Amino acid sequence: MDIIKKVEIRRIKNDEVQYIEDFIVAEYPLTIFLNEIEIITLLATPKSLKELSVGFLISEGFIDNMDEIENIKFYEDKGLMYINTINDKDLRLKLKGKRTITSGCGKGTSFYNVLDTFKEYKIDDNFQISKDAIISIAKDFNGISETFQLTGGVHCVGICSKENIIWYEDDIGRHNALDKILGKCHIEGIDFKDKFIITTGRISSEILIKAAKRGISLVVSRSAPTEMSVALSKELGICLVGFVRGDKMNIYSNFSKVLL
Repeated sequence: MDIIKKVEIRRIKNDEVQYIEDFIVAEYPLTIFLNEIEIITLLATPKSLKELSVGFLISEGFIDNMDEIENIKFYEDKGLMYINTINDKDLRLKLKGKRTITSGCGKGTSFYNVLDTFKEYKIDDNFQISKDAIISIAKDFNGISETFQLTGGVHCVGICSKENIIWYEDDIGRHNALDKILGKCHIEGIDFKDKFIITTGRISSEILIKAAKRGISLVVSRSAPTEMSVALSKELGICLVGFVRGDKMNIYSNFSKVLL
C-alpha cells in the first residue's frame, strides 16, 4: 500500500499563488479481530500493520507474548487483521475494566486501568546512559523519517540501545508508532533490557505505561511531557527526558539514570 499520496494544492506565499502537487500521508482504518471477536479499529499509516496489531494486543493485555499466537491473517483490501491464539481466553474478562479515551491522535481507546499498573509494572533496574549519548542519538533521530520529511504528517518512534537507533517506525498516531515498534520487538524476539524509547511526540501517561509493561526505564522525546506522565514516571521507576533539542534537555524524574 502507498503510504504517501499526491494532491493538487494552492500554495500562497505573500501575494503569490502557486498551483502545485504536494505530498500527504495516507490514513488507513485497520480493524483487529482476536479469535474472531472484533476488538478495535485503529486509524493508522498503512505500513507495519502486523507489528501494530501485535504491539497493540500485547500493550492492552489481550495477549501476553508471541507464544500465544497461533496464526495471523491480513486482508488488505478490507482492512481486516485476524489474530488467533492457541488458547481462547475469555475476552470479556479483558474488557471488564474501564475503557479510557486516550490523548492520542484520533482519540484512541485503551482498555487498561491506570491505577492498576503502579505496583505491577514498577521498574527497578540499573540502567544508566550519558547525556552525550542521548544528545547524539537524538541528533541521528531528527530527520530519520522520510515520510515526515515529505509530508510533515506523522510521528516517529525509535527503539534504541545506548549506542544507536535499532529501528524506527512512523505513523499518524504516536501510540500506533510506538505499538509498531513494540510489536516488531516481540515478533523478532528482541530483548527490551538496556533499551530505551525515543519519540518526536508528546509524552503522555499511555506512552509511559506501554514502556513500563516492557520494563523500559527511559523514555526520551524532543517534545513535552504531561503532568500525569511525570507523576507516573516517578511511580513506575522510569526516567523521563523531554525537549531534547541540540545540546539541551529537561530531565523530569529518576535523575540518576542520566550521567552528566
